[in-house]
Amino acid sequence: MTQASHDPQDPHGTQGGQAQAGPPPGGPADTGHPNRWPILAVLVFALLVVVLDNTVLNVALKTISQPKPVGLGASQSDLEWAVNSYTLIFAGLLFTWGILSDRRGRKRILMLGMVLFGLSSLLCAYAGSPGELIAARAAMGFSGAAIMPSTLAVIANVFPRREQAKAIGVWAGSVGLAVAIGPIVGGALLVNFWWGSVFLINVPIIIIALVAMAFMVPESRNPNPGKQDPIGVLASMAGLVVFVYGVIHGGDSGDWGSVTVWGPIVLGVALMALFVVWERNSDHPALDVRLFNNRMFSAAVLSVTLSFFALMGGLFFFSFYLQSVRGYTPLRAGLWSLPFAITQLIFSPLSANMVRRFGARAVSAFGLLMVGVAFAMFQLIEVNSPMWLYGVIASVQGIAMANVMPPATTTVMAALPRERAGVGSSVNNTVRQVGGALGVAVLGTLLTSAYRGRVQPLLQGLGLPSGTAHTVSGSIQATQTFVGQSAAAHPKVVTLLAPANDAFVHAMHITTLVAAGIMVIAAAVVLAWMPRKSAMPTGGVPAGASAAAESVTA
Repeated sequence: MTQASHDPQDPHGTQGGQAQAGPPPGGPADTGHPNRWPILAVLVFALLVVVLDNTVLNVALKTISQPKPVGLGASQSDLEWAVNSYTLIFAGLLFTWGILSDRRGRKRILMLGMVLFGLSSLLCAYAGSPGELIAARAAMGFSGAAIMPSTLAVIANVFPRREQAKAIGVWAGSVGLAVAIGPIVGGALLVNFWWGSVFLINVPIIIIALVAMAFMVPESRNPNPGKQDPIGVLASMAGLVVFVYGVIHGGDSGDWGSVTVWGPIVLGVALMALFVVWERNSDHPALDVRLFNNRMFSAAVLSVTLSFFALMGGLFFFSFYLQSVRGYTPLRAGLWSLPFAITQLIFSPLSANMVRRFGARAVSAFGLLMVGVAFAMFQLIEVNSPMWLYGVIASVQGIAMANVMPPATTTVMAALPRERAGVGSSVNNTVRQVGGALGVAVLGTLLTSAYRGRVQPLLQGLGLPSGTAHTVSGSIQATQTFVGQSAAAHPKVVTLLAPANDAFVHAMHITTLVAAGIMVIAAAVVLAWMPRKSAMPTGGVPAGASAAAESVTA
């Protein structure tokens, strides 16, 4: 439930005669905004800066892990936190920013988020230590959370229902474009400049986007915005951060029986349970958990979450395969993102036709199974495998993701009325970020544990103290750095390089098999819970989960 609140000077939620939050008959709900496609282009450009940031960071991870002055000397756990400090803060604040955008205006909050994102990008670029980088990345997550809810909310307001699936397909496909641009541009920057330059790329994009938004994007707001839910937001953020800390610390220490590992994991689960209980009993929840009583809605959310769990976890470790195992430059490694990006960009806009023909359940389940097949195919990748094989795997992943995200996103957005589009967008983007953060933490930890299990005994066999062997076996980059620094005094350590590469590939095989199994489980849930055919409404969707269930037919 939300508390009614109207602007007496603007009772319909408009400004200057622009797009309304709840359009009357004959308005945008029926025909759409006359400039809706140019507006979509501006929103996609704004979305690029958020998605671009994480893809750029992936190609820079190896450089940042190198000792100063080349990098920051970041450990494997530092790198995981550099990714997750952004995504966890981002996910935790999406609901809050979604409500603020509904209350204060989507355009206003979108532009504020862009400005703050640019400033925090500068802080990242000039960070002097891993800790400073992690803190600056958290600031980027804070500001990025203001951008994402507004993009889908504006789409829901300027496009009629009959065009929303196509528009969301284009919106989802833009993620593939960012995946393509980010690593390539980031790699080119790393070849010619210092690692901080990969964050400065955001600044010109933000300036161009702000100018376009000022002139093209209409303002809209919810005439009945919800209240803030600070207790729920804090409980969810604390639960996620503490849980992820326990998982990452477990991989870093290798001592899963320690209370410093399982204690935070248990506490994180308890805090998340508290969050669910609080939200169920709140009259103004940040996330209306009762929506999850609708199995169709839950299946769509699960497919988004687990898709990004696998995708972000895979992107995190595969950059090390290309740069540390294969010895590729950042630019060459970045170019290998193209097969995934191009196929996703091509097939995402086509997914709406697939859903109309075969139904959301069949398309989503097929996409999830194909993601699992792609991860299982990584068993064919070895240290010196032909790279066309990876190109095939990446293309399969891109096609698969293109058939998961648009139908799932459309289902999530259809579960809420148009005037709560900011909250609906927040649900969709929150589960993406939570899935990505958990993927980096869980799959990254699994990779670290499997790699250390192979390399640490070799280091101890060379006479290294157990503490040093534990640190050096924390990542392939740590092992290679140790060999480079010690080879002159101890030539025997050079023999570690080939076994380290083999150990990394072994760890990658284990990690991708687990990811493939998770995708199969997700597909089974979608087949069991999602309706066979979706009847997308042509008007507003009634509020609540029960209404969302009534808008589809099994």
